[in-house]
Amino acid sequence: MVFRFCCLALVLLGAWAQSLSGCDLCAIYAASRPHEELGPGLFLGAAEQFTHFGRLQSDGHEVSNPAGQYLDSSISQVFAGYNFSSRIGVQFNVPVIYRSYRRTDGMGGIDQGSVSGIGDVSLLGNFLLYQKLTEKHTFTWSILGGVKFPTGNTGRLKEEFNEVEDPVGPPSGVHGHDLTLGSGSYDGLVGTSAYARWGRWFGTVQVQYAIRSTGDYDYRFADDLTWLGGPGYYLFMKEKCSLGLQAVVSGEYKGLDQFQGAAAEDTGVTAVYLGPYLTFAWGRNLSAQAGVDFPVSMDNTSLQIVPDYRVRAAFTWHF
Repeated sequence: MVFRFCCLALVLLGAWAQSLSGCDLCAIYAASRPHEELGPGLFLGAAEQFTHFGRLQSDGHEVSNPAGQYLDSSISQVFAGYNFSSRIGVQFNVPVIYRSYRRTDGMGGIDQGSVSGIGDVSLLGNFLLYQKLTEKHTFTWSILGGVKFPTGNTGRLKEEFNEVEDPVGPPSGVHGHDLTLGSGSYDGLVGTSAYARWGRWFGTVQVQYAIRSTGDYDYRFADDLTWLGGPGYYLFMKEKCSLGLQAVVSGEYKGLDQFQGAAAEDTGVTAVYLGPYLTFAWGRNLSAQAGVDFPVSMDNTSLQIVPDYRVRAAFTWHF
């Protein structure tokens, strides 16, 4: 039984790791996994996603950044959940966001500062549709759904009213929609994930779709499709613990946001990332994961600041 738990621990953190999200604003950690080994009970945890945006791109092509514009974004999430049975569970997330930035102000000067606070909280539910467990192989398939609530401050979205059409000096690649802590909207979240293991080899596939509505200041973030997956191998597997290494390919597609009924041209992105992930499980209580993502393809619309790398980590404790 403990052996099976160790083999399935990857699903806790590898499936719906964050953030499954490529979208920095909507990073949501969902600790969904089969709970047949643990049964009903409480779980608590924390997750972190740090993204460094240091390159300027215009319509998918890198451009010079003479002003040294950047955006560092940290989204720390604390979450608590309860499994009602081996198949059904719920989870509540509270993100704490800190962002520091440097950008041009459109008047020939530099604007440098930071924003911080609580982001948009979310309530998620997970249902295990199918599972097959044997000593040699494992397969599980889950679905997820939830709601994101407008609890984050949206004051930075007011900057969209004051965009400089013809700036003095280099234009800014960091905008109000990049710095806002919340969207001001109720958004839906749906997704699915699958996990397969054969001996020490395993693989995961996850897809999530965010359904946006119009929020504060008549601003509507575009619907967002994110996905990740890849093969892995358990480097270490014992009765009470396991350590797995996975090559994760992840990506995102996001169209153009809408501001007062018009398209916000500097908001669309299609991105693909690649990076290594480590997953660790100890006994029946602790699971942890850490990984890094590097962009291998980044196609954006208009002028935007885009990621150089993204670091993610999480741990969960089951009672």
